[in-house]
Order: sequence, then C-alpha cells, then structure tokens
Amino acid sequence: MNRKKYWYDYLWIVTPIYLGLGFFNILFAWLGMLFFCLPLLIAIFGGSKLYCNRYCDRGQFLGLLGGRLKLSRNRPTPRWMRSKAFRYGFLVFFFVMFFQMLWTTYLVGAGAQSLGQFVKLLWTFRLPWHWAYHGTLFAPWVAQYAFGFYSVMLTSTLIGLIVMVLFKPRSWCVFCPMGTMTQLICRLRAGSPEAAKDCAGCGGCAK
Repeated sequence: MNRKKYWYDYLWIVTPIYLGLGFFNILFAWLGMLFFCLPLLIAIFGGSKLYCNRYCDRGQFLGLLGGRLKLSRNRPTPRWMRSKAFRYGFLVFFFVMFFQMLWTTYLVGAGAQSLGQFVKLLWTFRLPWHWAYHGTLFAPWVAQYAFGFYSVMLTSTLIGLIVMVLFKPRSWCVFCPMGTMTQLICRLRAGSPEAAKDCAGCGGCAK
C-alpha cells in the first residue's frame, strides 16, 4: 500500500525551478539562501533534522531520478564516503570555498575587483554566464554574490547527480555539508531527544 502523499512530497520540483531561474536571471540565485538558512534554523530552534528528513528538495529530486526513474546503479555508498573524516573534511572544504566566495563579493563591493559574470563549476571551471545578468539597481556585489552562490548550488547538485548515478540515489545526503552542520547542531543541543535520533528518520541515504 502506497503512503499517503503530502504537500512536502512534491518539493523536489524546487530544484529544477531554482536552477532554471538562475539560468535566465542570476539574481534569482538569492532564493537559495532559503535552503541555506531554513535547515540551520530548524536545527537550532527545533533540535532536529526535520528539513533533511522531510523538506529537502534536492534529496527528493535525487531520490526521484535515482529511485523512481531508475537512473541510479543503486550500489552501496562506499564506506569512506560515509566516514566522519570525509564528511567533516568535505564540510571544511565547503567552508573554505564559501568564504572565498564571500571574499570575492567583498572585493567587488569595495571596487577592488570587477564583476565576474561567470559560474564556477566544481570550484574550478569558469563557465560564461553573462546572459543571465541584465543589470540591476543594486550594487555590483549583489550580482557577484548571486553568481558565486549559484556556482555553489550548481556544483553541489552536479556532485549529487554523479554519486546518485554511481551509488544509491541519495548518496549525496551522506556527506552533504548542510546535513553535517545540522547534525552537529543537534548533537550540541544537550538533552534534546531529537539530537539522539540523528537523521535516522529518513533512511534514504543509508548513512
């Protein structure tokens, strides 16, 4: 018997819509801050990984492609990928790249660097993205942040798709930086019952 569908079961559509909007107008990349802030707020004030378990659009999107559409080889996620060393190492790497993005935004805002109208894929390859910037009333740093943040979202989605094809559909969830951060926050909430549950409620990533 199929489980009853709820409104949040259709949040997977947010991922392709978000990436599509950023393709046509880079300023829509700012909407991604919702995906960045909500999981942290839920973990800080709710003490749980409810966002990861129920509301994560990317997790649903990968589950849909790899599970229902069978685009995944569905092989077990490698042990090294599930290890604390890799997960925390990837989180540190993510922070380094994120702060580098903020530094570039600062330089553009200070007038020390010109606006870069490109998307940096996999933190390495610069893809021209000038068609997505149509000018704005805001300062150049606003657009620079949008280009940088969209680069992060596009890169992480691409990595998620790669590991989805190679391993289980939601293998990305195993080492997702946001998932690791919210897990740490939950564990720091002393006496919180939800913290002890970690993210076992989902089971989709086979952590």
